[in-house]
Amino acid sequence: MKSLTPWVVLTIFPVLAGSLSSGYANDSIAEMSIGGLQLARTDAIAMESERLKISLDAVDVHYRFSNVSGKPLTVTVAFPLPDIDLSDAENISLPSADPVNFVDFKTSVDGQPVALTIDQRAMLGTTDVSAQLKQLKVPLLPIGSRELRPADLPAATQKEMIATSLLMPVGADERGRPRYAPGWSVKTSAVREQTFPADRPVLVEHHYRPSVGGSPDTILRKGLRQNKALAAEVARYRKDYCVTDAFLSELDKRAGAGAANTAGLGERRINYVLKTGANWAGPIKSFKLAIDKGAPDRLVSFCAGRLKLDANGSDYVATDFKPDADLRILIIGRF
Repeated sequence: MKSLTPWVVLTIFPVLAGSLSSGYANDSIAEMSIGGLQLARTDAIAMESERLKISLDAVDVHYRFSNVSGKPLTVTVAFPLPDIDLSDAENISLPSADPVNFVDFKTSVDGQPVALTIDQRAMLGTTDVSAQLKQLKVPLLPIGSRELRPADLPAATQKEMIATSLLMPVGADERGRPRYAPGWSVKTSAVREQTFPADRPVLVEHHYRPSVGGSPDTILRKGLRQNKALAAEVARYRKDYCVTDAFLSELDKRAGAGAANTAGLGERRINYVLKTGANWAGPIKSFKLAIDKGAPDRLVSFCAGRLKLDANGSDYVATDFKPDADLRILIIGRF
């Protein structure tokens, strides 16, 4: 995804990328990547610590920042939510039906909730079509209570939207009449002003609901992964989630080797953009990651990289951490 144009000298934003669902299950739903703050490369603000907790229901991030410039620094902070391509929206997991804040994003500074301004734009390629849609009285993000049914639009509105590619053909109905769907993408960003004083650290906390991809089965079951037609997809899973032979052995004990999913195991997938933490003044001095799989009998696999289990064997930690890869988390079990 492309970043938004900075409004002032410094703009903080996460780099986000969409993720495609697996093709082996017809009702597999894709997850969208979302992450934490990114600062356009600077030596003025250091990240003292980051505590990240990821579950199927929530992402909680606690940052501790220090301004090392020697003088107060006020910047515009923007937290872009994932871009949504409406032509594929039916296959994407949206955490909330709120057409503006569809991940229920909240933030606080030093323990106090802060107000956010939501900036939302509709884009057709590189063209901003927000004004045109508003003039046509069509919602920019037609989900929830604003769901769009092209067939119910006034004839003149439908004609204009088809002519300008705002509506794209998507086949025909049972009577052979052409069907249409929105053809634009939506960019949404939560914006605020943030002052980083020079004499004390600042605690910034984020809370939002993740976009969780899911499938009612898992391609890693022995009965599926031995299918030669799925070999490339199995190899992708093993690479993306660092799936080990020990993980597969444990899965086989639970799922068996049959073609049918008799154990009723499914999978959930969460993507988190972590590399943005590498843009601060120096590395993250103290980093901690906790993954809550939701039930003790579920299996979890992800690429830990430099992260190591702490003494309690529960959280992943690192010091002087400069992330060089994003998190892709795979959870397998009964849901």
